[in-house]
Amino acid sequence: MTRRHETWLVKREARLRIFRLALFTACLAMASSVHAFKITEPPEGAKLVAGTTITARVDLGTDAGIVKVRYYWYGEQDEVLVEQDDSTATGSIVAPVTMIGSIEIEPPFGGLLHVPHDTIGPMRLLAVAEISRGRLGTRSMFDEVILHVTPPTALTAIDFETEKPLQLGRAGQSSAFGHVDSMGKIFELPVVGVFEDGVARRIGNPASGTSYESSNPKVLRILPGGLLQIVGNGQATLTVTNRGRQATLDVDVNVNDEPNEPPIADAGVNKSVKAGTRVKLSGLKSRDPEGEALYYSWIQVRGSKVSLLDANNSEASFLAPTVSEARTYRFKLRVTDKKGADSLPAFVEVTVEP
Repeated sequence: MTRRHETWLVKREARLRIFRLALFTACLAMASSVHAFKITEPPEGAKLVAGTTITARVDLGTDAGIVKVRYYWYGEQDEVLVEQDDSTATGSIVAPVTMIGSIEIEPPFGGLLHVPHDTIGPMRLLAVAEISRGRLGTRSMFDEVILHVTPPTALTAIDFETEKPLQLGRAGQSSAFGHVDSMGKIFELPVVGVFEDGVARRIGNPASGTSYESSNPKVLRILPGGLLQIVGNGQATLTVTNRGRQATLDVDVNVNDEPNEPPIADAGVNKSVKAGTRVKLSGLKSRDPEGEALYYSWIQVRGSKVSLLDANNSEASFLAPTVSEARTYRFKLRVTDKKGADSLPAFVEVTVEP
């Protein structure tokens, strides 16, 4: 055998080793994607029509012992209200179950799912699987997808679910939106769209196609996410536009003119934890420009429900659930100062690993 032939054989063996390694890595990646409990239909990002019926399917993966799967609809930023069948969910509010899938249904643990008729924009479909552990009871596994829902008919009118004109800070008036009206206050305005099918749908979120304009930004300022902020006394007209339709609302602001900058919420950095550990959410880095004390409000906006302790304190906590695959839980923090000014929301994600 010549030296040249030996060199060729060495190179060929090296190439084969690289190919086997790449093939093995690809198989591992395919296995990890196949073996997680997962919603396979409708797929992430699918466009649905409100009021229609679709088919839901799940891949059970390696989670043996699943006895039922519950399905829930939520707005993209709605608070999670699902109660799990374990001790960590004691006292949770139970959200309406859209459908319960079992082994007898076709497709197994899936079935026909009704898209809520009064929804519009981004919606989350949450599937919570109940897994039997024999004498150890049950545990839960979840998956969720974000879908985009459109109304079946055209928009005919826009209306505001508030007094008209809207008066903020008038003498003797109680708070219009949760806290005492004050300079710097941030709030959401309830806006509904009336469609040709006779259904009124909430369209306050810009993700539903709504845009806002203030005639006097020195009185009422438009913030990201369709939020409004009181920045001065006087009058302003708010114009809301969606699908070619417009509506206006006159706003009269008469609050204490003491300057007040809204506080800033800081929910901390994203983190990864092991199942079974106690997870602490910290808002200690939140601050108020005037140095005032803050009120805190934590809510969960992604993942199946966990029991969140001290949700009105600067630090909240929960017990990381048992999972067979990594799952992400998302939490929102809002802080309020003593004068009633709210912060923009801050978010933090916690990935729980087996």
